[in-house]
Amino acid sequence: MSRPAHQGRVKWLIRFFIYVADIYESMRTSYIVCYDISDDKRLRSVFKKMRGYGDHVQLSVFECQLTPADLVRCKSELKEIIDQREDQVIFVNIGPAEGRGERVITSLGKPYIRIDSPCIVV
Repeated sequence: MSRPAHQGRVKWLIRFFIYVADIYESMRTSYIVCYDISDDKRLRSVFKKMRGYGDHVQLSVFECQLTPADLVRCKSELKEIIDQREDQVIFVNIGPAEGRGERVITSLGKPYIRIDSPCIVV
């Protein structure tokens, strides 16, 4: 007894959509995330949360390479921490993470130095 031909096509389509979804999910976009938090306790919480998403570049500034799901998760978690009437978090999309090569960070004044050690906010 053979299966109807459409069952084979349906299975192929399902595998194809899963493959496309995996590719889309693995695509990362680079963001600069900056925040201005008015309360020290919330500031520390936001800093700790952001350490899980990207590289600490400067006071209240992170560079993050996020999938679409990561971005939604990050925004949702930060929304739970901040006071939306007093605090601000800005996400600046700086384009696809793939193919960018090395970081494109320049500075004026003090030279930019990548910090690989953990930073502590007091």
